[in-house]
Amino acid sequence: MIAALLGAFQIAAATPALVVRDGQHVVRVPLVASANGPLLRVESLASMLPIAVHHDSSSYYTISVNGARLQVSTGGSVVRVGNDVRPLASAPVMAAGHLLVPLQLVSEIFPHVVPNTRWDADKGQLVLFTSVGDASNGLVQQAGAPAPTPRTVATRTEHPLPPIPPKRAGRRLVIVDAGHGGVDNGMTGPIGDGPKIREKDITLAVALKLGRRLRAHGIDVVYTRTTDTLIALDDRGRIANKAGGDLFISVHVNAANPNWKDPGAARGFETYFLAEAHTEDARRVEQMENESVRFEGGPAAVDKDDPLGFILSDMKQNEHLRESSELAETIQDHLAEMHPGPNRGVKQAGFRVLVTAYMPAVLVEIGFGTNPREAAYLSNPAKQNAIADAIAAGAMEYLQGYERRVAGAGAAATGPTP
Repeated sequence: MIAALLGAFQIAAATPALVVRDGQHVVRVPLVASANGPLLRVESLASMLPIAVHHDSSSYYTISVNGARLQVSTGGSVVRVGNDVRPLASAPVMAAGHLLVPLQLVSEIFPHVVPNTRWDADKGQLVLFTSVGDASNGLVQQAGAPAPTPRTVATRTEHPLPPIPPKRAGRRLVIVDAGHGGVDNGMTGPIGDGPKIREKDITLAVALKLGRRLRAHGIDVVYTRTTDTLIALDDRGRIANKAGGDLFISVHVNAANPNWKDPGAARGFETYFLAEAHTEDARRVEQMENESVRFEGGPAAVDKDDPLGFILSDMKQNEHLRESSELAETIQDHLAEMHPGPNRGVKQAGFRVLVTAYMPAVLVEIGFGTNPREAAYLSNPAKQNAIADAIAAGAMEYLQGYERRVAGAGAAATGPTP
């Protein structure tokens, strides 16, 4: 693989380049073709950004850029920024003494963690900004003030982070998955009048709020996506496994069957765990959510003649089914305390997004985007906060109950103290 990367690097003229610009300069950074998508040499950004790479130990490297410190490893598909862990499209590699990272690190991760950077998705460019003075002085643009002038930041920080373990001892980690994304809009609605919504936008907004609520409770969080990007259904569970997650929560928006008598009137919320669907409606939702795989170049849906036998025979997954059911019940109960729609209950279905997550995992349908009133409700940031609060409260209650069960089982196994 390294030889292929070096060869691609030598013919960079035939490979699309990353454009980095500020107010005075435009630089084209060569990209390296790979089987898992374009890569770039980290030091190639140094002409536009104060950036340095430090070899921490073994396969770990720290990228210091504009005051932010990002830790990656040549063996893992995640990047760590402080206590935050985010997935990468592919693992970084070393080639000829240079660290090569996926382009996604710049297009998706940088704008969220590196000060004064923005990704222009329409033009495929990294745009650099800074306020007046140094980027680390804490200045922010005031409302109504003119936009800051794009320019290169002159400061440089080169203090590497020590290697960070995949999971902190004594801390729980929840994987928060925003359904759909990128070219996959998910459902669109509503039917009739009302605010036009796309499922991928609603799920991302609620997922980010959910993650913040969980962190406020002392829970570590990993998102499968933080921007409008497509993540393969099977990869979402794999991200969770690599991060060592304790729970997997996938957020979705429901859509009515157009063949129903009055599809625009359908309302309510429901929570699913992974098992063979028992009702026609559960099979409908299963098929609807699994159809996202068509955007990945795969079959349109899971083969209906092979419902879930291969999953249920896998003991790695089967051991979590009871806990997943418990988690679903708890989340559903908390949603019922605040959601204005009818409680459609806890259900089971064969969602591909849950198949590869070897941990208690649920999929939450937070409402019907096809219903005009519910579409307006889901579009309201305050209501999104309330939904996130309810899901977070359900996750916290489940985790607390799980800890009590584990402690009780341990006490029973050891017997009374003599």
